[in-house]
Amino acid sequence: MHVRAVAASTTALAGAAVLLLPLAPARAAEGAAPAPVVVAHRGASGYAPENTLAAVDKAAALGTEWVENDVQRTKDGELVVVHDDSLQRTTDVEEVFPDRAPWKVKDFTAAEIARLDAGSWFDPEYAGARVPTLEQFVHRIDQHRQKLLLEIKNPQLYPGIERDILKVLADEGWLDAARVRQRLIVQSFGADSVRTVHQLAPAVKTGFLGTPPVADLPAYAAFTDQINPSHASLTADYVTAVHAFKGAHGKRLETFTWTVNDAAAARRVAGYGVDGIITNNPDVVRDAVGG
Repeated sequence: MHVRAVAASTTALAGAAVLLLPLAPARAAEGAAPAPVVVAHRGASGYAPENTLAAVDKAAALGTEWVENDVQRTKDGELVVVHDDSLQRTTDVEEVFPDRAPWKVKDFTAAEIARLDAGSWFDPEYAGARVPTLEQFVHRIDQHRQKLLLEIKNPQLYPGIERDILKVLADEGWLDAARVRQRLIVQSFGADSVRTVHQLAPAVKTGFLGTPPVADLPAYAAFTDQINPSHASLTADYVTAVHAFKGAHGKRLETFTWTVNDAAAARRVAGYGVDGIITNNPDVVRDAVGG
């Protein structure tokens, strides 16, 4: 999917130029919404074990430019890509460390987590897949020339994780001007975490995960560029309300919705005018909404 910046028609938006995500499909002359950006949720996690390098590879094979992931921190301060705050669901940690329940990410070192099989739970074909570090993950994204929607998971468990993430991104070249403009968004369910990222790295595009009341949107717009609700909570009126505000970088607030895995739901939210759809099945959504 390709997204490019375009100017909206003067009749549709009273002469205002609206800048969308880089490389988005052009807005039609009569003001029709462009096809939403398709984002592979935890990689193409409908087809490969979530948050693994294999899921990144599968997203690339499906032609998906944007990949979403989840970042948490180990006992010794390493950033790893895993969704749950426990390793139990998506690894063999119970077998490898049977006496370490409840198997929280924050209670294991990076070396211990690197021993775990993060693929067999999904399919024996992926036996031996590992929980990647953030460095490994962004390297693979770079290899495919993909774009990254990075979620700071459970920030309340990891004080200072925002600064840690930004340091890794900086060290790996992900805070250079081109990536910041076109290939990186940082999001979280934690408003304070999103605000902290904006304060520490004002150039970075940010997203808030949730559905704040419309009356609260001006406060969120001061530090975020996106409001990203669950598709189950979404309405066309809410998307219109979000789009009425300008975000932290002076462009209209965007909406990426999650997690949409079937064609009918994808067409429904696309009809609401969302800017992006986060999905386990990026090929299904792409085929349903175009782009």
